[in-house]
Amino acid sequence: MKKNTVFKGIATALITPLDETGINYEQLGKLIDWQIAEEIDALVICGTTGEASTLTDAEHRAAIRFAVQHAEGRVPIIAGTGSNDVEYAHDLTLCACEAGADAMLVVTPYYNKATQKGLIKMFTQIADKSTKPIILYNVPSRTGINIEPATYEVLAEHENIVGIKEANGNISKIVETMARVRGKLDLYSGNDDQILPLMALGGIGGISVLSNIMPAQTREICTRFFNGDIAGSAEQQFKFSTLLDALFCEVNPIPVKAAMAAMGFCKDYLRLPLTTMEDTNREKLVSLMRAHGLNV
Repeated sequence: MKKNTVFKGIATALITPLDETGINYEQLGKLIDWQIAEEIDALVICGTTGEASTLTDAEHRAAIRFAVQHAEGRVPIIAGTGSNDVEYAHDLTLCACEAGADAMLVVTPYYNKATQKGLIKMFTQIADKSTKPIILYNVPSRTGINIEPATYEVLAEHENIVGIKEANGNISKIVETMARVRGKLDLYSGNDDQILPLMALGGIGGISVLSNIMPAQTREICTRFFNGDIAGSAEQQFKFSTLLDALFCEVNPIPVKAAMAAMGFCKDYLRLPLTTMEDTNREKLVSLMRAHGLNV
């Protein structure tokens, strides 16, 4: 029997508005309201794009609580609670469950890495402690480790593990994964340039950076696909190709933070080791945003 689906469509991997004093909650609230008004399907708080790696523990927990309270059930709130310290991931997951988050996004361990056996034990322990669904996050370009299809097959048997945010970029591996877990795990694209390809393999949407600046337009890729308009979905995917190149020409979330600042949503402020976008790259990004009709 298929497990409960957390969302279908697009979830925005939301930026965290920061300044010299910390998180700007007024701006975060406005962002959440705007995303919901644009009919986004879900929101991810404190993920990679939300700069979770440089938030303090107190900020991380407070941001999750704030998002849950501010959203007031209007969309699912997915909390980033992964860590390379399993006990800390346990604790963050319990905190997010108690705060009322609808699901957890749990990344593979970074730096210390793990064997596939270690991944199974880690994800199983976190899922055992969680009272909410878990979406596994596979992003080997950042963590140095890949979740193999056979590992997904084992983890799919856990009742609390319900989905995959797949950002390994290897379509052949994703085909093998879906051959093993379809009907047991929901697949979401973790790369904005692969939303349609992964839906063609049985995926049900994506967790997106692009949707920070264009939530409705990104969601349209899914809407057209779900309505049977595959050619229209492909056209919508193609439309953003050049913009995506600019949005990822420097490490995420540097460009999207610059883009959101240009739109007036936040200050262009990041914590080291992240730095603000290079001027030439920023100019190109803003020019392409204007070409797509954004008011910058």
